[in-house]
Amino acid sequence: MKNILLYVSILVASGLLFANVYTSLVDARSWGSDLPHSISVARDYFKTTNPGDFFRIFSPANQVIALVCLILFWKTSVTVRYCLVGALLLYVLGDVMTFGYFYPRNDIMFKTAQLNDVDLLKRTWSEWTAMNWARSAVILAGLCCSCLALHKTYSRPAT
Repeated sequence: MKNILLYVSILVASGLLFANVYTSLVDARSWGSDLPHSISVARDYFKTTNPGDFFRIFSPANQVIALVCLILFWKTSVTVRYCLVGALLLYVLGDVMTFGYFYPRNDIMFKTAQLNDVDLLKRTWSEWTAMNWARSAVILAGLCCSCLALHKTYSRPAT
């Protein structure tokens, strides 16, 4: 049963990673393709819902599942414990980056910046785009920690 929950954690983290990569490859490229018109289109598109709605559900869920896995596997082995601590910390770091770095830039691009301030929009979009790859790398590192923990649960000697 514990391993199934660890698989679920890996599955949810993988979904977050791929959604984040999709955002970099598709959405962010569209946002910066024809400034300021492309930002205006994105603002109109995001009036009903936006990618944050997905991440606000699945990112905390991922962290809760990772925490439950850490608790359940705490006594399994020190290596598994350290891997799961690392995964949880990296998943939390991804959200810290989101709140501290991305939300302010989202507000600039999609709410507060004047559309005629192309330099601000271009700079903000460029910063956002570059750092989203860093955030994806953080999530990938957490995912690798989770996968390594799963591997260690299967490869440890039976007691």
